[in-house]
Amino acid sequence: MSQHEAARHCGISRDSVREILAFSVPPGYRRTAPIRRPKLDGFTGIINKWLSDDRECMLKQRHTAKRISERLLDEHGFEGGYPVSHFPFPGA
Repeated sequence: MSQHEAARHCGISRDSVREILAFSVPPGYRRTAPIRRPKLDGFTGIINKWLSDDRECMLKQRHTAKRISERLLDEHGFEGGYPVSHFPFPGA
């Protein structure tokens, strides 16, 4: 079967078929540029330290995303916010 026929049969583009045939194992997503988090980048070291320290704590005492956000606001002057979509709805 030609690449053109395979593309038509599978409903994908010929470029996709060509890429599939080029790799024995799919390469997955490859990021072309580093992740930019302008508000969070200065705090990733602090967050990683908290999370590594949490490995020694009991599960119930570990940081949640909300608690990390609260600590960053209170202790380090973080100007970002915890996304509203993560708060439970009233009455939920």
